[in-house]
Parts: sequence; structure tokens; C-alpha cells
Amino acid sequence: MSERMLIIGAGAVGAYAGGYLARDGRDVTLCDPWPDHVETMRRDGLRLEGVTAEECFDTAVKAIHLTDLQATRRDGPFDIVFICVKSYDTPWAAALAREYLAPNGFAVSLQNGINEDAIAEIVGWGRTVGVIASKIVVDLVEPGRVCRRVAKGGAKHTVFRIGEPHGRITPRLERLNEMLASIDAAKVTSNLWGERWSKLVANSMSNGVSAATGLSVTEYTKAEATRRLSIRLAGEAVRVGQANGYALEKINGFAPENWVAAAAELTGGANDTPVLDKVEDGMLSALANLRDDARPSMGQDIRKGRRTEIDYLNGLVVRRGAEVGIDAPANARLVDAVSAVENGALPPAPERVEGF
Repeated sequence: MSERMLIIGAGAVGAYAGGYLARDGRDVTLCDPWPDHVETMRRDGLRLEGVTAEECFDTAVKAIHLTDLQATRRDGPFDIVFICVKSYDTPWAAALAREYLAPNGFAVSLQNGINEDAIAEIVGWGRTVGVIASKIVVDLVEPGRVCRRVAKGGAKHTVFRIGEPHGRITPRLERLNEMLASIDAAKVTSNLWGERWSKLVANSMSNGVSAATGLSVTEYTKAEATRRLSIRLAGEAVRVGQANGYALEKINGFAPENWVAAAAELTGGANDTPVLDKVEDGMLSALANLRDDARPSMGQDIRKGRRTEIDYLNGLVVRRGAEVGIDAPANARLVDAVSAVENGALPPAPERVEGF
């Protein structure tokens, strides 16, 4: 019998993963707090779109409202619960997961940020697994419709990285790998925390920049000022992660040390900037795989009038840096800029990040 799976938070990432799992015939239920989204999926199914024709399809899904979750108990508990909510909603989602997990079941953090500790505090470390979704760029554009705006990773880039907090490779990781590999490239990893912080660096250099400026990834990468701000943000985040003992992986195609070196060349006033030049060329070249309208999740949140995860991304860099005596001034100023936009004090515009 196939494992029963529940996705709490059928937003962009949750619905995207759930749609593929449902198309594959997996027993998966999508649970979300947005009534129109749930009703659309119930009536019309889920529409997934990508950059190629093969990625565009409709699939029937089991979708329920949060208030319907209690009725699922009659069918038995869930073997796997994917938590796909925003970082700030993790505690309540983990509490829900605990109530509906099978005795040998486990919860999977499929989120931005680092939320395994918050989940484990509620369901237990032995029932907590992490999955990083790297360079997935999905957007819930309307009820029942998710659009992916970047090419699939395939052989060039591993999108899903699946790990245990303790670092060992387990049978449940292998099962998750089999499931997620049908969506895009996947692997099991013994370096969950290094992968997590590496993704945090990638998020920290992009999400807040888009949120504060209102620019798409293509727009802020092509503009020298915001492109170079992204590099400084990355350099700070890498230094903080390494000082905290994380073994970082490549970030957007470059070794973590390259981001530190590029940021140093940028801020040090050097006449010769070989690493900075290489990193900037790589950032610009990567735009070929991206749709011009692609925005990271925080940029999407601002456009939709939603709360952002700035305190759980760049804010975490600042806090963890302070713990080890490393300042992250660019990240700190970006937290303030995004907070001002999010709270309605200022509109998103490139001027929000001028003078950083």
C-alpha cells in the first residue's frame, strides 16, 4: 500500500510538488487556508505550468480546507507530512502535523529558511526531515494555478536535496528521493545543515532585494547597483555560515569562498577584481535560464500584500552573525528596507537600497 501523504500549505512550492505527486498516482492530500484555492482545485484540479510544453499540465488532486483536516482521521493517519508554509507559520503547522502523523510517520520541512529545529521541538527530532528546493522559482499566480519561471535543473543542477538532521543516509530519505526525482533532479545528502545555509545565502541575496525594490530577478541582476548589493549580501551570509561551522555547498554555481572574495574586492576598492568579474559574469549568464518576469518568493509576497520572511532570512544572518562576532551590515539594512515596504511606510523602489 502506498504511503499516505499530507501537504500543509499548498502554496507555490507545496502545490507544485503535490501536483506532480498526484499525477504520479501517489496518495497525497493538499491542505491550505486559502478557500478559493482549495475550491478551485476541488472543482477544476490543479494547473501546473513551466518553461517547456512538457511541464504544462492539469491534474486532479485531493484538496481540503484546514477545517476539513479533522475529518481525515477516519481514513487513518498520514505517513509523511510535508510542511510547506512560510517560516513564521511553522509552529502551528508542525502542531497540526503531530496530530495526524502515524506512529512511525515523519514531517518534512520543504520551506525556505531553517525550520527543522522549530518542527523538531513539536514532533521530535526523530520525526523531522529536511528538503531543500534549490532554484525552483514557482509562483501561485491564481487559485489552482502554479507557474514555474526557471528551467528545470535536470543534469545541470540538483533541485531537491534531502537530508536527516543527524547526517546519516536512511531508507526514508531514499523513498523521498524516489518521489521527488519524478519532479526534478534530486539527491540525498549527509550535509543537511550546510545545504540549508547555502540555500539561505541564495535566498538572502535575492529575496529581500526584489521585495525592497519591486524588481524582478532579471531587472535587479542587470542593474549594477543591485547586482553588487546581492554579492555583498552573499559574502556576509557566507562568512556568518562558515563561522557557525557549516560546510557550505556551491551557491548559484560558485564556491562559497568566491562570494566572500568577490564582496571583498567590491568593498575594498581594488583596481583588479578577477573574482568579482567572474561572479558578475556568471550571474548575468544565468538569466538565460530564467523568465524575465521571475520573482523570488519575497518579491511575490510584496506584490500580493503578504507578510514576508525577511526576519527568517536576512534577519537570521544578522542574528547568527552577532552570536559569533561578525557584523552583517548590508543584511541588517535590507531587513529595515523590506520592513518599511512591508509595513506600507514606503513603496517598493530601487531607491530603497541606495547607499547600502
